[in-house]
Amino acid sequence: MPTDRPFSVVKIGGALAQKPEALADLWRGVSELSRSHAVVVVHGAGPQMTAHARILGHEPTIVAGRRVTGDIDLRIATHVLAGEVNATVTASGVGAGVAAVGMAALSGSTVVATRRPPVEVDGETVDFGHVGDLASVNIGLLKLLAGAFVPVVSSLCADTSGNLLNVNADTVAGELARALNADRLLLVTEAGGIRAKADDPTSRVPVLNGAAFRAGVAAGWITDGMRVKGDVGFAALQSGVASVSICAPADIGRFDAGTRLAA
Repeated sequence: MPTDRPFSVVKIGGALAQKPEALADLWRGVSELSRSHAVVVVHGAGPQMTAHARILGHEPTIVAGRRVTGDIDLRIATHVLAGEVNATVTASGVGAGVAAVGMAALSGSTVVATRRPPVEVDGETVDFGHVGDLASVNIGLLKLLAGAFVPVVSSLCADTSGNLLNVNADTVAGELARALNADRLLLVTEAGGIRAKADDPTSRVPVLNGAAFRAGVAAGWITDGMRVKGDVGFAALQSGVASVSICAPADIGRFDAGTRLAA
C-alpha cells in the first residue's frame, strides 16, 4: 500500500557504492530514517563507468562535473549504472536487512528525459551526446513501492520513444525530491560536505547560502561535482524541499553534520 509518511531522498555517488564500509553506513542511516520517513535511494556510477571505459581504451570526457555520453559511454552506462552498480547497492541493502528494490529511473516512466541539445558551458559549446534533461516525473511507482520497500534508483532514463539517456544522478535525486515533496534531500559524498579547501576536512562549511555558493563557484573553490550538487540542492530548496544537506554516509541520520544548504 502507498505510504503516508514524508519522504527522504538519499543520493549516493559511485565512489561510495564501491566501498563496503560506506554502504554499511548508508544502510544504517537509511534504516534509521525509515522509522519516520519513506526513503528513496538514488545512485550514480561515475568511477565505475570511467574504469570500464578505460578498460576498453576509451577516455571519458567530463565537462563541469557532467559526463559527455557518446555511443560507447551509453553502452557502458547501461551495463554498469543500471546493471552492476544497481545490483551491488541493492544487494548490500538486502544484506543489511533493508527491503531494497533495484530499479532504473526509466522504470514505470518514473523519469522521462529529452536529449540535451548542444549547450554553452563556461564560454564553450558542448554536445553532451546521449545525455538527458528531465522532461517529466511520475512518482506513482515510487509511492507504491515505498509503502513496504526502499527503492534503489539508478539514473538511467529514456525518452518517450524509448531511447536510453544518461542523466546526472544528483539531478535525478533533486527532481524526485521535488516531485515527492520530500522532507529531506541528502546528497551523500566521500568529502562529507563542501570544503573551503578540498584536501582539508577541517575546512568543511557547515551552512552555505546561495550567495556564498555563487561566490565559491566564482572564486574556484566550489567546482565540478560539488558545483553540480550545489546547483541541484538550491534548486530543490526553491521547489519546496524542506531540508537539503551534503553529507557523509555515516551522517545520514544526523541533522547537524555535513553542509546544510540555506535558501
